[in-house]
Amino acid sequence: MKTPTSEASLPSLTATFLSDTQTLADNLFADLLRSLGPSALLAKLGFHKRSGLEASRIVYLLLMWVWVGRESVALFARQSLRSFAGANKDALYDVLAREDLNWRAFHGAVALKVYRAGQLKDSPTRAFVLDDSVKTRRGKRLEGVSQHFDHLSGRTVKGQQVLMLGLATQETFLPLDNDIYISHTGAHPLKANFRDGRSVEARRYADARDGTKPQLAAAMLRRAQRQGIEAEDLLADAWFGTKTMISTALDLNLTAILRMKKNAMKYRLTSWENGQAHTELLDAKGFYQHSVRKHWKTLSGLPYQYQCLDVELSLADDDKVEWIPVRLLFVRGINQVTDSPAGAKSWALFLCTDRALSPAAILETYALRWSIEVYFKEAEQYLGFLWEQTETFASHLASIHLTAVRYCLLALGQLQGAGARVCEVRRLVRKRSFRF
Repeated sequence: MKTPTSEASLPSLTATFLSDTQTLADNLFADLLRSLGPSALLAKLGFHKRSGLEASRIVYLLLMWVWVGRESVALFARQSLRSFAGANKDALYDVLAREDLNWRAFHGAVALKVYRAGQLKDSPTRAFVLDDSVKTRRGKRLEGVSQHFDHLSGRTVKGQQVLMLGLATQETFLPLDNDIYISHTGAHPLKANFRDGRSVEARRYADARDGTKPQLAAAMLRRAQRQGIEAEDLLADAWFGTKTMISTALDLNLTAILRMKKNAMKYRLTSWENGQAHTELLDAKGFYQHSVRKHWKTLSGLPYQYQCLDVELSLADDDKVEWIPVRLLFVRGINQVTDSPAGAKSWALFLCTDRALSPAAILETYALRWSIEVYFKEAEQYLGFLWEQTETFASHLASIHLTAVRYCLLALGQLQGAGARVCEVRRLVRKRSFRF
């Protein structure tokens, strides 16, 4: 169910702040960074002085450079920033390429400070959101590039697939962690071995190359929980609607609300008649034909029809078969007046591991997932997502985390009252019909 990501449907957090002539981006970022105590934070994380420049000034320049050349963004010190950054370009590139700098830790520390400052722990709805985005990149010398299926374009492309974990609340979206996933197809080799195979970036390269997306996602979720970020739900689209992710959510005490594919995954439905148990083992299309197609209900207050089935799903491993209770929610738009054959794209399937949640609650919670679409749109268009003209894997990791930190700072400004449009996303999504 893809909704067009037009400017009208996805309010721009970046535009809220940086296109406002009353808001000077450099002043805003300087004030927000100062409130987070960057010097002590960076020193604690091992960001030490290089080339005569303080680490905090280098990081500030790396955060700001994406807007220095954009006249549509109000800057007070545009010329001085441009000349200062230009004169110290080598120092900036040196920092981006360093293998020992833990950009993930910096990003995580900033996100945690925003989480606490914004009192997001008290938000009535808190959900971890997983998604990925493929950045098409064809340079032969670019490290970390491989072939990926881009589900937005529907074709296989060469580029970098970035896996993202965020926290979605009614107030804002907070990017928590990133990883680059390297597939085994068409992967570019490293130009040179890491100087220290035990360095932060060397270990992350090994994880990106040898791990699977579910493994990377599970590691990010566990890191967020260890850090103190609390959420109740895990939201993801159909590309993460797998038994592995369901098991991960249950292991972490999260309620999984996932869009599911209409594939061969089997569910068990037990019914009772005359004291006798009758068991049916069907896939999504089978249940649609048997129990859904002629039994649609209207969802009060929302433009959808639905049918709920409380079934069981087998999370089998080598030692045992474990059946867990789940709720399947079949949904279609209210204007779908005719029944389509099984397999047609006229209905969607959601899975929830908490049977107590109503259909309306499942859909309203899942609507928060769209805030990560806002993030990727902002990141790619305005926030420097893999914009740097660099080739090393270390610099690519630095880029995706710096992009997330820029968004975290804007989210902090919004939470502190400098803007309020992010919450409009949730209201707009609820008003719009899903596209099946």
